[in-house]
Amino acid sequence: MIEAQDLTKRYGDKVAVDHLTFRVEPGRVTGFLGPNGAGKSTTMRLVLGLDRPAAGRATINGRPYIQLAQPLRTVGALLEARSMHPGRSARNHLLFLAQTQGLPSRRVDEVLDLVGLREVARKRTKGYSLGMGQRVGIAAAMLGDPSVLLLDEPVNGLDPEGILWVRNLIKQLAREGRTIFVSSHLMNEMAVTADHLIVIGRGKLIADCSTREFIARSSEKSVLVRSPDADRLADLIAAEGGKAIAQQPSDGQAGALSVTHLEAPRIGEIAAANRIVLHELTPRLASLEEAFMELTAGSVEYGGGETTAAGAPSAPSAATPPAASAATPPGSSQ
Repeated sequence: MIEAQDLTKRYGDKVAVDHLTFRVEPGRVTGFLGPNGAGKSTTMRLVLGLDRPAAGRATINGRPYIQLAQPLRTVGALLEARSMHPGRSARNHLLFLAQTQGLPSRRVDEVLDLVGLREVARKRTKGYSLGMGQRVGIAAAMLGDPSVLLLDEPVNGLDPEGILWVRNLIKQLAREGRTIFVSSHLMNEMAVTADHLIVIGRGKLIADCSTREFIARSSEKSVLVRSPDADRLADLIAAEGGKAIAQQPSDGQAGALSVTHLEAPRIGEIAAANRIVLHELTPRLASLEEAFMELTAGSVEYGGGETTAAGAPSAPSAATPPAASAATPPGSSQ
């Protein structure tokens, strides 16, 4: 379990983490979301003892990281996958880490097999792609078979097959009862991976709830309507105060409308009163991406001014990598 209590971090006049309190429970995947500059990487560094808080505390299984006798056996972390000597092979990099924690060399081969790098394990990492570097970072995080995992953008640079592999891996690890804390900007991936979400903005907690509940909080709800008389229905919906937008047919079927500001039962009543045939009437919640942009709109620090159809600032691009990595354990040297 990971716990943060009143966690605060300042850099000069800037408050990076602002009295943050949350708990990451074992047995589920907890996603960690927030716009660029929200304080996610700083929070992870505080949990891992790479930075000292100005106030509050963070613990892993009830203890601060610094008090863990063999940290890699308790917690594995991926903050910056490429923080390895480019002249070393992946195997030697992992072997060094294993030796600092008293882990047997066979464990290195086991995690190399786990991440699919056995065939290139003796090649220097300077020739590795970004995705291969991510796999080495995940191998380092898994080296001590820890009960707690912190992963910052673990699918960055991976191809679709690699993304699916990471998704299945962390879900399996959660089913084993481990504590999984994953930061990502890929909303579609978080929507199918995370059971629970912790969302922050400008260092403050915005949401701590299930993924389903977070999406349900969004006001961006709509109803998908299909009808052979869609144009007439759209006019009637507008007369009732609703808004109907024609949808591009994705399955060869025309007559699709996305309706907002009217509930599905009222749309059905309008159609019935006017003898309009309906082929579909499906209420839809916002996507995780839409909910995220709406609910964090006031916390975007580095917005570019562009807006979505809903009027919220567009989602930030890839996160700036943190300066240090827990792929190399805090307190050890290269």
